[in-house]
Amino acid sequence: MSLRADLSGRVALVTGASGGLGSHFARLLAANGAAVALAARRHDRLAALAAEIVATGGRALAVPMDVTDGASVRAGFDAAEAALGTVDLLVANSGIAGRGGWLLDVEETDFSRVIEVNLTGVFRTAREAARRLVAARRPGSIVVVASIIAFATAPGVAAYGASKAAVVHLVRSMALEWARYGIRVNALAPGYIPTELNRDFLASEAGERVRARIPMRRFGDPADLDGALLLLASDASRYMTGSVLAVDGGHLVAPL
Repeated sequence: MSLRADLSGRVALVTGASGGLGSHFARLLAANGAAVALAARRHDRLAALAAEIVATGGRALAVPMDVTDGASVRAGFDAAEAALGTVDLLVANSGIAGRGGWLLDVEETDFSRVIEVNLTGVFRTAREAARRLVAARRPGSIVVVASIIAFATAPGVAAYGASKAAVVHLVRSMALEWARYGIRVNALAPGYIPTELNRDFLASEAGERVRARIPMRRFGDPADLDGALLLLASDASRYMTGSVLAVDGGHLVAPL
């Protein structure tokens, strides 16, 4: 399957771009014409990905960024803007699962860390993108990566689920406040897709039980998200803001 969108002239910044879905999203946006700033803490991986994208004819820049540090976020946007221009497409993808476990046993510091990265990190990066777009008097698109766990419970991942549920509400609030500036904010809510965060679990017996409950009877592939991401990133969704697109093989409609 080959999906295309015209993102030429757009400057994208992808957080969490050093692996998992983030690196896939960065390659996809670059292949569709966007100049891409790759943001994450693991700079060695970012540099390798940037070199790969440039070697295939794209434009990419590795930008060190820690979404839990406001100064780091601002510095990352400064670097992207200086090299590529104003960021008018943000994919806020950074996220961690945390150690997990039953709530009676979860350490407060672990719970707080998940909220700090998954929720406050989205707030920091999205607000920074929006502030610069408003100052430049330019429209833009912000795509936040949520999760179907925002809408359903699963044992042992309460902090992650709470962070993603809050992210969905934050997306709607940002969409409401920033629509007047021509800034659209939408969310992508993937189902279970093997990444570094969950690959071992999905390969286990417990993961097999999860797979069996998905109506399509399979886990997703990063490419299954391409259509939804390109829709939200491009002018094809120019009248969409505050929307949440679930891409989950029907998992959310599975019977109890």
